[in-house]
Amino acid sequence: MKRILVAEDDPGMQDAIRLIFTRAGYDVNIIDDGDLLLKAGYANPDVFILDKQLSGVDGLDVCRFLKQQESTKDIPVIMLSANPHIGVLSKEAGADNFLEKPFKVRLLLEMVSTYT
Repeated sequence: MKRILVAEDDPGMQDAIRLIFTRAGYDVNIIDDGDLLLKAGYANPDVFILDKQLSGVDGLDVCRFLKQQESTKDIPVIMLSANPHIGVLSKEAGADNFLEKPFKVRLLLEMVSTYT
């Protein structure tokens, strides 16, 4: 089973994302604080999905960190944000892809499936 690690601090988004990916057959691990990703206290997933606006640390900084680590640099990172500039910001941070909130569920599933 393919694993997705999601960093999202909004409880409503957490529930929606968990439901979307669980129904699609993925193993989903959701954390609400990006600091955990900086401490490597998790099993490497097949895909990271990061919200830009996390409590504790910016999701773009987490993305940069993940892309600099030998153990995670090749794992795809998808950024999520309501920021209209998320496309440019994601590219600068080294993310593999991005979606602007609100997003269509189908697009998120298609995007993740290209990496798994």
